[in-house]
Parts: sequence; C-alpha cells; structure tokens
Amino acid sequence: MRFTKMHGIGNDYVYVNALEERVDDPAGLARLVSDRHFGIGSDGLILILGDAQADVRMRMFNADGSEGQMCGNGIRCVAKYAWDRGLARNNPMRVATAAGVKTIQLEIGPDDKVALASVDMGEPILGGRAIPVALDADRVIDQPIEALGRSLRMTCVSMGNPHAVFYVDDAAAVDLERIGPAIENHPLFPQRVNAHFVQVHSPTEATMRTWERGSGITLACGTGASAVCVAGVLTGRTDRSLLAHLPGGDLRLEWRQSDNHVIMTGPAAEVYQGVWPD
Repeated sequence: MRFTKMHGIGNDYVYVNALEERVDDPAGLARLVSDRHFGIGSDGLILILGDAQADVRMRMFNADGSEGQMCGNGIRCVAKYAWDRGLARNNPMRVATAAGVKTIQLEIGPDDKVALASVDMGEPILGGRAIPVALDADRVIDQPIEALGRSLRMTCVSMGNPHAVFYVDDAAAVDLERIGPAIENHPLFPQRVNAHFVQVHSPTEATMRTWERGSGITLACGTGASAVCVAGVLTGRTDRSLLAHLPGGDLRLEWRQSDNHVIMTGPAAEVYQGVWPD
C-alpha cells in the first residue's frame, strides 16, 4: 500500500489515496501505522476518497483506531494532496468530512503546489447537549469540573468534534500526560473530548497545548484552535481574530461576525512517500 506522510504544523498523519489503494480495515491500519516505534509514526490515518457532493472526501482515524469527524490540520493536507497530484483543481476546494462539506481557499506557491490553506470550519456548535456535554445547559461557559482532585473551569465548543478549553496562567506547566486522559474520559463527555490548555497573552494572541481525543498529546489541533478562538470570545478573554501559538507552529483564526463561521489559516507540508507492506 502506497502512502504519504504529511503534517499541518506538526499534527502528522499517514495519508492514503483510497481511490487507488484498497484499505479493508482502516481502524486496524490506523493503530499499526501510527505507532512511533513499530509503525510509520503519526497522530492517525487519513483516507482520501471520491465524493459526489465535493471535490474529494476524507475519513480520519485517530491513533487508537477510533474514527473522528473532522481534523482541521488534516483537511489542509488533504487539499494540498488533491491539488498537488491533480485529483482536484478547484480553488476554493470542497472537501467532504463526517462533519459536513468544508471549503478551503488555497494559496498556491510558484511551484504550483499548495503552501497555505484557509479552511471555512463552519459555525461552532455551542449547545451543551449538542457538543455533547452531559449538562443541562444552553452553553457551557466557565463551567466547573473536577479532575484528579482538582477543580477546573471549562468552556466547551464543538467544531464537528467536542472540545473543552481551560484557561491557565502557564500552559507549559500543565502536566498533560496526567490531566489529559482524565478529562478526555470524564463522565461529562459521552463521546470523550479534546482538552486544550490556553495561556492568553493579549486579546489577539494566545498559546495552547492539546490532549487530543484518541491520540494523546499532539503538536497541533486545528479544530481545537478554532474552538479556542470561539471560547475566547465567549469568555471575553480574546477578540474574534486570534493568533494561536501551538507546539508545532502558528494558526490564524477568525470567528466572523458576518456569518458566524470560523476561518482557520495555516500551512500544509508533505514529508515523504513510502510503501506499507500488505
């Protein structure tokens, strides 16, 4: 099976053109290829397929084999893969996901390859039960939660997948390996959750670290950065335009007032190609 290793600011996946390659057990394959010692090493597996309503379709699987609804960094790489290889040549490009069809505006470099991509992430989902959070609340804003004997406050947003945002004085000091699993698997989250710890520098700039549902600590999370942008506005901490610093690099976010959509802009990079033994 031929594959391509790609990443969006360090959020790395193994990409397979499922128009040409047969993948019978994507969940099992995701667990194998994601292993950083015995596999290729990645945050998961993304399949690129055809779609009647869009230019291409993506299916994404986390490192534990669970299927995710959406991946903001991954979809930029899907668009780059499709453009660079001539699978689709529309700009903007439409990519179907389990969270709906997303539109991506591509910035093409002098080599006729995608360098940057701006993804219309759509409208955030803010209803507590719709996120979902097991609370009877219209919105979950600065809501208390207990984890590992600590009392924290969270703001929850869905960008097609669930996110819990926690504001801290020092993001680097957070013990993600301990607190991350406790939040991901907390009883308040029936579908588990992505956890983000955010340090605000100014109304337009913040640093964040992520524990990703099904993958653990990741260098970046595009849907998470989008959720952080929304949570900052909901809590009055940041503006609608935000520069987010993630361990793997920076993303620019805007929660547009005109249509309530979140726009995420960042790079997409190809690392190498290879063949995985059948």
